[in-house]
Amino acid sequence: MTACSASCAACATRKNGCPWDKEQTFATIAPYTLEETYEVLDAIQREDFDDLRGELGDLLFQVVFYAQMAQERGTLLTLTISAPPSATSWSVATRISSARHRRGNSTEVLARWEQIKSAERAEKAQHSALDDIPHSLPALMRAHKIQRRCSAVGFDWTSLGPGARQSA
Repeated sequence: MTACSASCAACATRKNGCPWDKEQTFATIAPYTLEETYEVLDAIQREDFDDLRGELGDLLFQVVFYAQMAQERGTLLTLTISAPPSATSWSVATRISSARHRRGNSTEVLARWEQIKSAERAEKAQHSALDDIPHSLPALMRAHKIQRRCSAVGFDWTSLGPGARQSA
């Protein structure tokens, strides 16, 4: 039995299984998902690929657990998550890696990424480049992402003076 199969089997028995599992909700599991994500990042930074294998398994279990809870609510099928995502990262990466976009450098690729993301925000009626930045990000990470987006549209200064005057 693969680790993924074991995770699916454990989640499938959630109703009849561990009392702790039965009590969980999307909100109560969220902090554990964040913790597992940081553990994945830590293993990557340490280049400990044996540890990374286990941490990715833990993170995958979280995804399967969410899918099971959603399926129990009738709001999502487990197969929907494992299908090639219609989600942004997959579709944007596919469009960027197409043959006609393979020329150029990484700066041009990032610029193309931002163009595609901007078009997707427009399709979702998001009027600001900042609309899709998650509020749940840690404060410094959110601030950094906001700064990068602002910089991409010309709000980037080497000192406070010009920025303060332009935004006033």
